[in-house]
Parts: sequence; C-alpha cells; structure tokens
Amino acid sequence: MLEQAFFNVYTKFKLHFYQEIFRRFQTREASLTTVETFCMETIQALGRPTISEFAAFMRISLPNATYKVNSLVKKGYIQKKQSQEDQREYHLEVTQKYLDYYSISVTYMVEVMNRISRRFSSEECAKLEEMLRIVSKELMPEVTLPNP
Repeated sequence: MLEQAFFNVYTKFKLHFYQEIFRRFQTREASLTTVETFCMETIQALGRPTISEFAAFMRISLPNATYKVNSLVKKGYIQKKQSQEDQREYHLEVTQKYLDYYSISVTYMVEVMNRISRRFSSEECAKLEEMLRIVSKELMPEVTLPNP
C-alpha cells in the first residue's frame, strides 16, 4: 500500500534524527528542546523570515514567537540581522551552531539519496525526482516555502 510505504520512509527519517539527538543528549551536546527544534527547522525552511513572518507561518502570537526567537538567540542558534531595506525590520538567520546540529538530519538524507542513486537506474531516479517535485508543488499547497 502506497500510504504505508510513504509513512514508513517518513517515520524512519524522523526516528533516525531522534536517535542521533538522544545520543548527543548523553554527551551534553544537544541543547534544543523539541519545540525549539521545530522552530529552528521552520526558520531555516522559510529562509530568513522576520519574526512576524515566522509567527504567521506557525500560527502563533507575535509575543510568543518573540519569546521563542529570543531564547534561540540566547542559545546561539539564530541571529537577528537588520534589514537594509527597512531599518525597523530584522530577519532571522540560522547560525553555524544550528547548521552543525541540523547536519545530523541532512547527513542521513544524503546517505539515503546516495543509496537510492546506486540502487535505481538514472531513469528511475529522474522519475522519483519528478514525482517528488509534483507532490511538493501541487499536492501540498498548505505549506509554501520560499525556494521549493
């Protein structure tokens, strides 16, 4: 069944990430809460959002978003950069500290993609890529990213 196959792949990506995060907790390398991790993934995916854009996307109040952002700034995972176009506005940028943290997820994804490339023909890989692009652009209209 297609639904179960997709669910299994999605779940395995999540569980691998959780395994690595918990492994790092044991050595005290991880310092993001679960909610902060969700916030960071969203900020990175939105590509330099303002706090207002982040709040609107997450459907939370501006004060709540500001509180979460300030906590992430204190921990060194994001920084606020003043907009050159509008000096009153600040954009949120992920730091190298977060990129190092996030690489856990990216490294595994790259590893799986390399396995896919070795296991399937270039035509099959091209078809998979086409299908994923269609899913992302056409079949998931509820979530819009700046660079899909």
